[in-house]
Amino acid sequence: MTQQTFPWVSPKRAAVLRRARPRGSVLAPRMSTAAVRIPEPARISWPPELPGGGPQIFVHEGARQALERRLELAGSGPVQLAVTDNVRRMVTNLRSRGTLRVRIHMMFLDAPERVKEALVRYVVRGDRDASQIVGDYIDSNSFRIRAERPVRHALRTKGQYHDLGAIQEMINSRYFGGQASDALITWGRRTAPKGNARTAIKLGTYSATERLIRIHPALDQRWVPRYFVTYIVFHELLHHVIPPVRIGKTTAIHPALFSLRERQYPQYIRALDWERRHLNRLLRFR
Repeated sequence: MTQQTFPWVSPKRAAVLRRARPRGSVLAPRMSTAAVRIPEPARISWPPELPGGGPQIFVHEGARQALERRLELAGSGPVQLAVTDNVRRMVTNLRSRGTLRVRIHMMFLDAPERVKEALVRYVVRGDRDASQIVGDYIDSNSFRIRAERPVRHALRTKGQYHDLGAIQEMINSRYFGGQASDALITWGRRTAPKGNARTAIKLGTYSATERLIRIHPALDQRWVPRYFVTYIVFHELLHHVIPPVRIGKTTAIHPALFSLRERQYPQYIRALDWERRHLNRLLRFR
């Protein structure tokens, strides 16, 4: 049994092909149309009985067989293609007893034709140009990859004055076309400020490893308007679908696409103005 390697592919690009890296993103559907992931139990109130505790994927067999056949024709030999929901290895292949065994992430099942052609050329021949196309596709679709770490505590979406679940559902439908439905959201824990008073406050955070948004409980107050809470949730959902971009040795947490989408939000100016006028009051929250 031998692992297929391609020495003319740069180590950096080879690493990308085996492990998705968060880079610039386009807003493509998070889920493949040819493979469905049953979400984390925390997303649903009636968790089904799944082997191993989930999440699980269900693959369109026709789409899998079609891609497997393309690999066979290109390689002139038997191929066994498996579709995965891996977190790290997006494309792997090895030859064993005359059979090419290929494992791909489910994002490739509904990839554009150009990407599928490149995937076949890369797997069968190790084509250098094809590796670039496949790697770029992984980079731009890294947000489709499931969470690396499960959430260890119960999620609380209903506050005393604001329902984060309802807000997220509205934003996802209106501004993301349903693409961000697999993000988790919860009110954060109530913590006392260090010292006599806060000097800064994070109103929202996003954990990519958990696919989890946390909203500061200071926003769950009667005097905090819903439109402002909605803007904070929108901002964190943007982090969910638009990953950071590496520029040289630095990482842009808010890349150009992120900033553009945020400025297009209808309540953007209004929300920033409200935050400026009421920040001191939020800082006094205990």
